[in-house]
This record gives sequence, C-alpha cells and structure tokens, in this order.
Amino acid sequence: MPDPSYVHSVFSAIAERYVTANHVLSMGTDIMWRQRALQIIGEWQPRTLLDIATGTGDLALAIMDALPETEVLGTDFCRAMLDVAERRGLRRVLEADAMHLPLADASFDAATVAFGLRNMADYPAALREFRRVLRPGGHLLVLDFSMPEGVLAAPYRLYLHHVLPRLAGWVTGQPGAYTYLGDSIEAFPRGVAFTTLLHEAGYRDARCLPLSLGIASIYTAEA
Repeated sequence: MPDPSYVHSVFSAIAERYVTANHVLSMGTDIMWRQRALQIIGEWQPRTLLDIATGTGDLALAIMDALPETEVLGTDFCRAMLDVAERRGLRRVLEADAMHLPLADASFDAATVAFGLRNMADYPAALREFRRVLRPGGHLLVLDFSMPEGVLAAPYRLYLHHVLPRLAGWVTGQPGAYTYLGDSIEAFPRGVAFTTLLHEAGYRDARCLPLSLGIASIYTAEA
C-alpha cells in the first residue's frame, strides 16, 4: 500500500493540474464515471454527505450541483488540493486524514470516495473509519480504478505502466508523479475481493458495478 508521506508530496506537487490530468489520462471517461455515481447517490437522497479524499472537488462539486438540498463536506489531507477545490466553488472543506476523521460517530447519511481509497495506507481500517461516521443504514460509495480481464487486460497493462506515466508527466510537469499509479491499480482489490473487504468491515449489501469494461468500478454498501 502507498506511503502516506509520498502520496501527500505527489498530490501537493500536481494539485494545480490535477483536474486536467484526470480528463486527459482517462480520455474524458472519468466524467461519465462520476455521472453514473451521481445517479446512484441521487437515489439515496442524503441530507448530509461526506466526500472523503475530495482532492480538487470533482465529485463533491457534481453532487452539490445535482443535489442542492444535500449538505456536502469535502475532506482531504492535502491542503494544496483543497485550495483548488475551494477556488472551484466547494463551500465546505476540512483538512483531515481519512484514516482518522475528526468527525462525530454516525454523523452522515452518505460517504463517497473517488479515486482516493487506493492511495490510503490501510484499506480495511479506512473502510471501518468511514463506517464509523455513517449513520446506521447510511450509504458508502467507492469509485476507483480496477483491472479489466480478458482481451483488454494486456493492452491496458501496456498503457498503464508505459504510456500513462509518460503522458501524466507531460501534463502535470511532474515526471515522477504517476510512476506508482500502475502498481497501485494492480494491487487494489477488485470485484468480489473488494466487496468481501466491505462485508468484513461491517457493511451490508456490498455490490460492485464495473465501468468501461472493468477499467473502473463503483462499489456501494450500507452501514
């Protein structure tokens, strides 16, 4: 699992170009993935929502626009990312480590984390911490990269380990910023492995929704 101090330094360095990098590296599909997540969150109609590892606020801002009655708080341990999120219009932010959230138990109807859990030091511990701040029956949504299977696996690995790091270095101006990305995606549990983690962390009704032939996945569960 990634080293937190390394992850913090990487995201601090690329904060100003992070949004552009996401769109370029995913060829715009990250926007569609968030739209699918929004459809799911909209069905829940949460009054309060915590967007963990909010980064530059892409998902949190989309939720604010789509669900104006929902009170959204974005947290991240990287101040540089939160500064960008605030400039983009995210009204409520909190600088905080996702592994130790300074928030009361059972204080949110829903929690989301998009492309952030993979960068945390301990996935099971993080999932337990997210569950702590959710009200009983509250919902969790995790959106992250996953590895496709079948004929797409080999060309995707080629892109992930050889093309993407070079392209990311050109977009962000930080050649080393994405060198760990491919390995982190390969190591991240996916499908049944991840829903099993959710159940072991105390969640119910854990589900997996593959996106774009398995390049990304949405996981949902109830606290």
